[in-house]
Amino acid sequence: MQLEDVLARMKALSDPASLAGMARFGIRAENAFGLRIPQIRVLAKEIGSDHALATALWHSAIHDARLLAPMIEEAKAVTPAQMDAWAGDFNSWDVCDQCCANLFWRLDEAWEKAVAWTDSEPEYLKRAGFALMASLAWKNKQAPDERFLELLPVIEAQSDDGRNFVKKAVNWALRQIGKRNRALNEAAVACAERIAERGTPAARWIARDALRELTAAKTLARLKY
Repeated sequence: MQLEDVLARMKALSDPASLAGMARFGIRAENAFGLRIPQIRVLAKEIGSDHALATALWHSAIHDARLLAPMIEEAKAVTPAQMDAWAGDFNSWDVCDQCCANLFWRLDEAWEKAVAWTDSEPEYLKRAGFALMASLAWKNKQAPDERFLELLPVIEAQSDDGRNFVKKAVNWALRQIGKRNRALNEAAVACAERIAERGTPAARWIARDALRELTAAKTLARLKY
C-alpha cells in the first residue's frame, strides 16, 4: 500500500466529532483526521510491516499517520538516529506514548534512550523518556529487576518538573515499575516517599498519586514476590 492510499483511507474515515474532542484531551487537531486508535490498528493489521511506508507516514506530519507509523515499522530497521529524530518530532502526548508502546520499547537502545531523553528540555521529548520507561515496565516481561531499579533515581531526580505532560509521565513510569512485582513495588514506594519529601508541587502530586495506587490492597494482591 502506498502513502496516498493510506491517507485516502484515513480521510474517508475522518470523524469531525472526534476532531472536535481532541483538544479537550490536550491533542493538537490542526493536521489530523480524527481516527480512533482501534481504527488505526485495523489499518496496521491490513498493511503489516513496512519500513518505507512507516517512514513516509511519519514524514507526512499528519497526526493519524504518525500514530500508524510505529505500528507498522520494522523494529530491525530502526536506527538510534531514527529514534532520536522521531522523538524530536513529538508534539502530542498520544503520538509520544503510542510510539513508545508500539515500537521503541522493542529496540535494544530503549533503555539508553529512556534515560537520555529524560534530561531533555522539550516537553514531549522529556515525556518520551518516561513513557518509554513505563512501556518497558509494562511490556518487557523478561527484563530483570535491576534494570528498573536503575531507573528509579532518574525518576526521582526529574520529579520537580511541573509541566503537565512531564509530571504525568514521571508518575506513570513510577507506577508501572511498582506494579511488576513485590520487590519493585517496595522500591517504588520508597522512591515515591523520597519524592514527596522534595516538597515541590509536582513532586507532591507525583508521590501522592503513585502511593495511592502502589499501596492499594487491590494492587498488592496481584503482585508476586
